[in-house]
Amino acid sequence: MSDTTTTIADLKQLVQAFVDERDWRQFHTPKNLSMSIAIEAAELMEHFQWIASPEREEEIAQHDRDAIAEELSDVICYALSFASTMGIDIADSLRDKMKKNAVKYPADSFRGRFR
Repeated sequence: MSDTTTTIADLKQLVQAFVDERDWRQFHTPKNLSMSIAIEAAELMEHFQWIASPEREEEIAQHDRDAIAEELSDVICYALSFASTMGIDIADSLRDKMKKNAVKYPADSFRGRFR
């Protein structure tokens, strides 16, 4: 499986099967899942906390790549479970959000800038 051959539906099913095998659906409420997303995102951020230079950031990113990938996977697992619980179609939601972002941040006005 890779990003080029795996669908979002495949990933949702993988996570849901894991959850169902453990009878955890009862704990996967929107509140608990949204909190879990935030917690795992904070654990991802910890890898980069207190880094003062881009060179050091790159060094840490390469050295801790596996641990960083695991934290990112935790965020994605909880996000996929959240989407399933809430009945959110991720592809549709992301497309809609990118359309809104394109209006809010037109490329001609924001190219190379964040403000």
